[in-house]
Amino acid sequence: MPAKHPRRPTPPISGKSTTPRRKPAPRPAVCLLVALNKPFDVLTQFTDGQGRRTLKDFVDVPGIYPAGRLDRDSEGLLLLTNDGHLQARITDPKHKLAKTYWVQVDGVPTEIQLQALRHGVTLKDGPTLPADVEQIAEPELWPRDPPVRYRANIPTSWLSVTIREGRNRQVRRMTAAVGLPTLRLVRVRIGDWTLGDLQPGQWRELNAAANNCQA
Repeated sequence: MPAKHPRRPTPPISGKSTTPRRKPAPRPAVCLLVALNKPFDVLTQFTDGQGRRTLKDFVDVPGIYPAGRLDRDSEGLLLLTNDGHLQARITDPKHKLAKTYWVQVDGVPTEIQLQALRHGVTLKDGPTLPADVEQIAEPELWPRDPPVRYRANIPTSWLSVTIREGRNRQVRRMTAAVGLPTLRLVRVRIGDWTLGDLQPGQWRELNAAANNCQA
């Protein structure tokens, strides 16, 4: 009787992964969403090995994490949540959640410069999407610490800039690309969530029904 050969394992179908899919983490029993007015010179993280100021110096709510980033030298609205689903909805570029910034720039913009920002400018990582850009009167804001350094005899202006993507330092690079360097940048809106009257370092818990945590 001929010897039986062991069966060879069936090779996986080309192009399909054999790694089992990870189950999404369950949603928290109590969904938290916090709005913080992040001060200037604060990192958008809770720990730092170099002694720099972090979110831990201002927010004492356990189990929440930033939904997106805000540069150390930028100020304003930062959302934090304990819900991974909500965090993804806020940060994932496919949702194109609008983010509005008040931007102080060096110089007085021309209509050509404003139109360039509205239509999209080409950066090193490619062209930006169209943005909503308007010149505005100087908003009533808290004094920045340290103050913005002005150049003598050169005026400054304020813009309202709304973008729907989130590249690294995007607004600063956009204004620089059209010859309007950013001096100060304050985020005032993310989607339907606004900064309101929060002062630097202050935070408030947002209404769970309004933030669609259970969506």
